[in-house]
Amino acid sequence: MAALFGSRVRRLRTEAGLTQAELGRRTHVVSTRITQIERASGAKPTLELARALDEALDADQLLVELWPYVYREAFPDWSRKFIELSGRAVSISQYAAHVVPGLLQTEAYARAVLSLDVLLSGEAQLEERVAARLGRQERLRSPDRPSLWIVLDEAVLRRPIGGPQVMREQLAQLLEIAGTSHFGLQVLPFDQGGHEAMGGSLTILTLPDGTSAAYTEGADYGQLTEERAHVSRYTVIYDRLRAAALPPLMSLDMIRSAMEGTYRGANIPSRTERRRVAQEQLQQSGGRRLRGGAGRSPRHRPRA
Repeated sequence: MAALFGSRVRRLRTEAGLTQAELGRRTHVVSTRITQIERASGAKPTLELARALDEALDADQLLVELWPYVYREAFPDWSRKFIELSGRAVSISQYAAHVVPGLLQTEAYARAVLSLDVLLSGEAQLEERVAARLGRQERLRSPDRPSLWIVLDEAVLRRPIGGPQVMREQLAQLLEIAGTSHFGLQVLPFDQGGHEAMGGSLTILTLPDGTSAAYTEGADYGQLTEERAHVSRYTVIYDRLRAAALPPLMSLDMIRSAMEGTYRGANIPSRTERRRVAQEQLQQSGGRRLRGGAGRSPRHRPRA
């Protein structure tokens, strides 16, 4: 992608009749920096430089749109592969242990989460990371968007990342997205106790050819596996989390209460009541019942 970015810069510069030195002056960098970009050598261009090049070459956002793909090349191999598979997946099932998943984060919430990285070098790098994360969300607004089913640990709702206003806006966005046909959302309450995914987040990706991949992530690690036996084991774990979580309507009520500041962890329905409501919702929507977590995730959320 760095080579593609560089070739586009070179072509646009040539068409504009500019030398590398002239383009450098317009973007406030030395000519050797332009040479490095065009040859895909040296440091990757920053988001700020990509914007400057786009404006100087009248590229109509082409270079800005290419930049996130160049940026990802600096990620570890497993991380790049996960992002690539996520971009092709037809179905994404995720358990989030600590924070709202990146695909659903507001800009303010994403900035608050990413700013917690102790290795962050400064404001410019933070803005680059925020831009890259928000760029990944574009697919959710495209015609080929994947079906998405998210299980949030209750801790995600109770930890006010970024402060009350940022958290309120983030929870409001979750409620808004939950009204779309391709998205399902549940909350796993604290009273369910321990479970097999407590170490971190878990994502199951289903690809167009029917194969699947599993991705586990903690505070400072990530692991992607495509081995069928391992993916099957993680799928069973995810199904158990779904079965233990509150039904969708009850989950939305909990999120709404957290957003309004009234949730205190009380009045959580019993497991029997949850099971009854879940079965009623599935019957009303024509879906199938959950069976002890052993079944596969439905592709669409039950309608209210």
